[in-house]
Amino acid sequence: MSTSHGLKPKDSALAERMPTATWDSHMHVTSPDYPLAQTAAYVPSLHNLQHAMAFEKTIGISRIVLVQPSIYGNDNSCLLDALSVVGPVNGRGVVGIDPDCVQSSTLRQWHQLGVRGVRLNLKSTNIQLTEQAFQDLLQRYANVIRPLDWVLELFIGMKDIPLLERIAADLGMRMVIAHFGAPELPHVDKRIHPLDPYQLVGFQSLINLLQKGNTWIKFSAAYRFDQDPEMRGIEAIAREILQKAGERVVFASDWPHTRFEGLDVRPFVDRCLEWTEEAGMTEKVFCSNAQQLWGM
Repeated sequence: MSTSHGLKPKDSALAERMPTATWDSHMHVTSPDYPLAQTAAYVPSLHNLQHAMAFEKTIGISRIVLVQPSIYGNDNSCLLDALSVVGPVNGRGVVGIDPDCVQSSTLRQWHQLGVRGVRLNLKSTNIQLTEQAFQDLLQRYANVIRPLDWVLELFIGMKDIPLLERIAADLGMRMVIAHFGAPELPHVDKRIHPLDPYQLVGFQSLINLLQKGNTWIKFSAAYRFDQDPEMRGIEAIAREILQKAGERVVFASDWPHTRFEGLDVRPFVDRCLEWTEEAGMTEKVFCSNAQQLWGM
């Protein structure tokens, strides 16, 4: 027996391992009822808030961070409509903006709804910037969100994190890096296990940023970067991050796994619980780190 959207009955063992007041720090809602940006790379299926919360129940989570999907550009209507239903106690939002055009009054209104961050997605759009252009862009975002103490969420490749490290100290804002930093892992057939994450371009810079205390990272979307069914590449990255900077890690499901729809993410959730349990960091990664990051 299965429920809508390919969900199986609630995995009680998995849900029961979750700490109280757990947060999913990265998921999306989508609907064909909302207009797409001209640059949209795909047409979304219906994955509304009701579907989202049905999924979250299967893994024992009731608090969510809605992140703006790239397909809607800077039109946050779908996200804001859902966030207004969830409410600021159990929900947070990460929106898309044009930092040169957005009005401060608009941001304050969104803050009341529970928005606490802005997303800058350079990975999906494959935008390449010079160091100066990247610095200028981040500074424009920082100038807009710093007064509200919002977070800048960055979806960039790990190879670009050394560039971010050189820039970050002058920005004066909190940041969170999505999806394990989007590492470029060796092909499964060419890997030596255990993987040494420090051989990946940008990993040392990622650790440096996390240890400085103003940057967080999301354990999310492993399937986008590791084709190994055992996730051994991501596991090596995750374990090292937990050891060196576990206070700056938050969990996220990346539901509904856009362009990977139908994926069963629960094996990944199980592995995240396993890694954090072994590191003694489960409550922090699934609860208190998120509360600190999103201003609960």
